[in-house]
Amino acid sequence: MLEVGTQAPAFCLANQDEEEICFRDIKGKWIVLYFYPKDNTPGCTTQACGFTEALPDFTALDAIVLGVSPDSPKKHRNFIEKKDLGITLLSDEEKELCKLFGIWQLKKFMGKEYMGVVRSTFIINPNGEIVATWTKVRVKNHVEEVKEKLAELQK
Repeated sequence: MLEVGTQAPAFCLANQDEEEICFRDIKGKWIVLYFYPKDNTPGCTTQACGFTEALPDFTALDAIVLGVSPDSPKKHRNFIEKKDLGITLLSDEEKELCKLFGIWQLKKFMGKEYMGVVRSTFIINPNGEIVATWTKVRVKNHVEEVKEKLAELQK
């Protein structure tokens, strides 16, 4: 898991419109990068809707919000249309970014073990440095916590 104080790794991933979003192009802004397991599941939907609802607040804090999951751009497009989301979703089908951030891990559910995304959020400052992290995120109140931390970091 990448820690506070480390440089965020460079990446280029396709968004829901199959446009490439590269770290080098967004570096210089505050970035809220959140990883989630799967589109259209209850926790992931709550989280995506929460970030969409709070988007004006993040914009006012000069931050962009990017959600990342192993789902395809097409699944992301469907998720955005179905839930009327305003955030950008990145497709990490090869799990490369998940692995770079250390959140592609062994998980257990109902006695079964499998590899999956550990729901995590990172705030990256304009210098490309990770300045806040949350792992094994509980969705309730999470967006508010991220917003408060971002405001605090900008003081």
